[in-house]
Amino acid sequence: MKILVSNDDGIFSPGLIALAEVASQFGDVMIFAPDFEQSAVGHAITIQRPLQYHRVKMLKGFEAYRVNGTPADCVAMGLFHWGGADLVLSGINLGSNLGNDIWHSGTVAAAKQAVLLGVQGVAFSQVINGEEPSYEKQKPYIAEVVRLLTGEHPPRLVNVNLPKNPTGIRWTHQSVRAYNGKMVESQDPMGRKHYWFSAIPLTAPDENSDRWAMEKDLVSLTPLRLSLTDDEWLQNLATEQASPV
Repeated sequence: MKILVSNDDGIFSPGLIALAEVASQFGDVMIFAPDFEQSAVGHAITIQRPLQYHRVKMLKGFEAYRVNGTPADCVAMGLFHWGGADLVLSGINLGSNLGNDIWHSGTVAAAKQAVLLGVQGVAFSQVINGEEPSYEKQKPYIAEVVRLLTGEHPPRLVNVNLPKNPTGIRWTHQSVRAYNGKMVESQDPMGRKHYWFSAIPLTAPDENSDRWAMEKDLVSLTPLRLSLTDDEWLQNLATEQASPV
């Protein structure tokens, strides 16, 4: 099996190497990742300038390339270079990607790009909380997830979140909660104003959601789809139109 590994934290992220090491248990691995951190860039693609990629030597023995583009660019470039792949793994992101994070996550976008190009994609993220990342507790669970998702009839796109001390694996749904989004004003040492965007969840996670699983120390597997169509609204509309006046 040919497994392409990418991320949004950059070519030298420790999470990238940890994921490649687990992936190597299942097939041939090649790495294509951004040459610098691209967190929260979403599914941006580069269309106004040409892309380049360069071999990175001595990256834990893996054939690896850095790309002057976004995570989605890296996956497209990697699949082009390798002539396709059987699976694309993205991560391990330095921090979780839960709930609304999925909308702007570069890690998830890399997996989505794989699916758009006809290849199964799985995104991995891990709770960090400002600590030095460690992956020894997570690696057996990552291997089990890869084993599960390469079995019969797996979903094509899955978002995986890893707790600090995992105790099990749970299929979950995306937690969609209200957020208190606000701009926080501050200043730099020169007295110049700058701003940070802050988002604080306003509601507790619902049971069997990705956030709920993290609070229970469970590895969260959330199957995603590419279609953003509000099927429930369309169904309600069809029902209303079919009802007699």
